[in-house]
Amino acid sequence: MANEAELSLGNVVIIEDEPQLAQLQADYLDHAGFQTSIIGDGQRVLPWLASNRADLIVLDVMLPGVDGLTLCRTIRRNSEIPILMISARGEEADRLLGLELGADDYLSKPFSPREMVARVKTILRRAKPSQTEAAPGLLLDAERLTVSVGKVRIQLTSVEFQLLQVLSRQPGRVFSRAQLMDAIYRDQRVVSDRTIDSHIKKLRKKLSEMLPARELIQSVYGAGYRLECTA
Repeated sequence: MANEAELSLGNVVIIEDEPQLAQLQADYLDHAGFQTSIIGDGQRVLPWLASNRADLIVLDVMLPGVDGLTLCRTIRRNSEIPILMISARGEEADRLLGLELGADDYLSKPFSPREMVARVKTILRRAKPSQTEAAPGLLLDAERLTVSVGKVRIQLTSVEFQLLQVLSRQPGRVFSRAQLMDAIYRDQRVVSDRTIDSHIKKLRKKLSEMLPARELIQSVYGAGYRLECTA
């Protein structure tokens, strides 16, 4: 199986003092492809953030030690980490206060874990630019599923785009076929190595039309594929 931490959609820290609810949130986020951490005491949050990476915070308002509103205010002084605030308080004034303090979204208890995952994905899409550089001069557009060099743009299929996206996260690293399959087919469907090879072949053909002098995706015999990042 692929290393989930390396191939995850992002690192989400869940700040929630109800263990069962925190674990439920973590289970749904893990299943969606995120890496999660749980903190149950408000006093531990800032020290944890100082030494760990978080792409998004799911922050409960009612916490022991330091409450969520205070944490939100403090975090916002030095960081732009996206925050999804969660509270049993459903009053409009409470929601507005959380948003005014810097939360990106607000979810009232009780809530559907699926909605929570959807909110997390939406926040991260807004927080991250749609275009990323896969290799020098090569831009990926997640909204349009395209890859471009200068003014030349080529449309990719969803699978082709995901393959190039995974390879570009760690240029030069060799990804096995099994790791690529785990990263792309998260529903655990059964696909063969030839399926990945077929998609890679089609992706290479499209990339060669844009950059005929560069072999961006290289095969490593008996190991898998890697993205060549040098210009």
